[in-house]
Amino acid sequence: MPGSEPATAEAQLGPYVERSRADWAALAASTPMTITDATLSRLRGVHDPTSLNEVEDVYLPLTRLLSTYVHHTGELHRASNDFLGLSVRQTPFVIGVAGSVAVGKSTTARVLRELLAAWPEHPRVALVTTDGFLHPNAELQRRGLLQRKGFPESYDRRALLRFVMDVKSGRPRVEAPVYNHLSYDIVPDERVVVDSPDIMIIEGLNVLQPARQRADGSSGLTVSDFFDFSVYVDAAPDEIKDWYVRRFLRLRETAFRDPRSYFTRYAALDEQQARATASHLWDTINGPNLMANILPTRGRATAILRKADDHRVKWVRIRKI
Repeated sequence: MPGSEPATAEAQLGPYVERSRADWAALAASTPMTITDATLSRLRGVHDPTSLNEVEDVYLPLTRLLSTYVHHTGELHRASNDFLGLSVRQTPFVIGVAGSVAVGKSTTARVLRELLAAWPEHPRVALVTTDGFLHPNAELQRRGLLQRKGFPESYDRRALLRFVMDVKSGRPRVEAPVYNHLSYDIVPDERVVVDSPDIMIIEGLNVLQPARQRADGSSGLTVSDFFDFSVYVDAAPDEIKDWYVRRFLRLRETAFRDPRSYFTRYAALDEQQARATASHLWDTINGPNLMANILPTRGRATAILRKADDHRVKWVRIRKI
């Protein structure tokens, strides 16, 4: 991993630039910190230890890089308009955030939204998660997919693709379904409206999935075809499983005790039972989904944030342009 030593010729010729945490943090330069402790507490997911130091070292430099991408994409838009003789409005800059269950991608997406919205050049930043595009539980039950929730086939991929295409086309007031984690289901007749943001963040397990191949060998469009930048939050699978189990234990003491929760049956488990249940859920659902569908998409990301066993990002890899 590059640190203070010069990169090897082989590394310089590779498709990625990799930086240690210390070297990456130095790239933030004088970028102002716009998140407080109170704000970060609101943005963090369950059992996510992301600190202000992590935000300063990792997310401020990433925000600075993203803002550079947004700026130069705007310049390219203006040059393209001039060349083609058009006067169309620039469409939103779309960022995809991917990674496993329990790896911290939701916190990453929320922190990025907060930081990016503080830049005067692009104050309107929207965030939509792909959970809203899961099929309702009744439909998953009908298809025999309720135990494969989170796998690619459990999503309404056409609706998700149509949503991202509409946003990227510049269509105003695009609607997305709403998912409730307490009820573990889609909320009927409720929508979130995205109205011409400067930046749109799409967060989800499978947002970097390639297009499916048709029977005739051809393939269509996929969500990631409309991303201007993408981030994959990465960690060793065994570490992610440990974080998942810890999060399950925390939820057993909090959200699972809410009588409206889909998972109230887990609230009465003792610690040993809860650990065994969480481990079983990981080994039969989330772990296989990670290995078969999510991890293979890591190489398609523009940026990879690799976490250590303490949840802190230890290095960052950026695809070269």
